[in-house]
Amino acid sequence: MADVLFVLLYIQLPLRIGLAVVLAVTSLLALIAWMERTRRLSAFGALARFSRRALDPALAPVDRIVARTGGRRTSTPWWGVFVVLVIGAVFIGFVDFVRDLLSFAYYASSQGPRSVVRLLVGWSFGLLQLAIMVRVVTSWIGGAYSWVGRTAFKLTEWFMGPLRRVLPPMGMMDLSPIVAYFAISLLRGLVMGAI
Repeated sequence: MADVLFVLLYIQLPLRIGLAVVLAVTSLLALIAWMERTRRLSAFGALARFSRRALDPALAPVDRIVARTGGRRTSTPWWGVFVVLVIGAVFIGFVDFVRDLLSFAYYASSQGPRSVVRLLVGWSFGLLQLAIMVRVVTSWIGGAYSWVGRTAFKLTEWFMGPLRRVLPPMGMMDLSPIVAYFAISLLRGLVMGAI
């Protein structure tokens, strides 16, 4: 277990440097694609041909999403950079999450049963907070009916439904996720202090 934690600790810096390099290269390629799409490059030049041959197929999925949402085709390369940034940040966040999860489990198992109970209670509250965030994000970008959205709904509706009925309406804005998130944080502090 200690070896896995060691590897996950020392892989952080190369991952962050790798993401920075990938972002720099992606930004340069996005600039070339943007210049080709806005006709700032000669249509018969080497860079424009490279952009049409190599970059346009890679940007095709992002291009479809941008077109579906009413965006301009010229902004697609920059949205591609944003997608790379989000995917990289999520990957680095996942590696950090796994490292923290394993280190907390390793520490709790070496401290005795009370620490294991505290760890499991803390993870339970953390799972509820994560489900609230997933539920909010899936309601914004779509995907509330995916398995992730349905799971987040099942985990949170038992306390967010009654909370939504008690809170006064604020137009189109639903305040129940915000109130629920902070209520869970408060309850987590109280329970963890009592254990």
